[in-house]
Amino acid sequence: MLGIAFTGGEGPGPELCRRLFGEYLPGGRALGTGAPLIIAADSGLMAAEAAGFRPDWIVGDMDSLDDLGRLDKYPGDRVLLHRVDKDYTDTELALNLLLEKGCDETWIVGGGGGRIDHLFAIRSLFERDRPPARWITAAEDIHCLEAAGELVLDTAAGNIVSVFPLGAGPWRASSRGLKWSLNGLSWDRGFFGISNRALEKKIVIRAEQGRFMVITE
Repeated sequence: MLGIAFTGGEGPGPELCRRLFGEYLPGGRALGTGAPLIIAADSGLMAAEAAGFRPDWIVGDMDSLDDLGRLDKYPGDRVLLHRVDKDYTDTELALNLLLEKGCDETWIVGGGGGRIDHLFAIRSLFERDRPPARWITAAEDIHCLEAAGELVLDTAAGNIVSVFPLGAGPWRASSRGLKWSLNGLSWDRGFFGISNRALEKKIVIRAEQGRFMVITE
């Protein structure tokens, strides 16, 4: 089951959210059958509602929610309030709950811009044993590619594609449709490949060994 965590920070606008997940809106063909579990982390509730979604759960300390009255529309047992002084970020709480509820694939929507420590914190989640599969901000679409996995992306010729190794390695990757091929490249901790370019509308990246983060704009 897919789980989507809407979080604060810069994320895709309502129109893009509807294009990405529109089939799961009320009246959509997938609602109730294969629909994702949606959790809003704090002010991620505002983004979810703006796109027309009603989250299944809401978690966080709500210190950045514009109006606590928003919570009154939801059953009390679906609103999990936490202290501001807590051990986990609101995004972590949302992802942990998605995993607890049986989601085998998780996405983060939002979390772009803002404080750099928050960006680093979300990036660090991709180093964990059960990382998010995708992170969508206002400007980037970020995928986590596991070993032996293949990522096929529909993009536009000339779009920027950047690749970062994750985890402990070793790493080996291959690609099709990029200006600078990933085939045969040597990777080490701290290495990266930024500002590559798509040559075609469809590109393919395969993780032969190790885990990778793939960023498109």
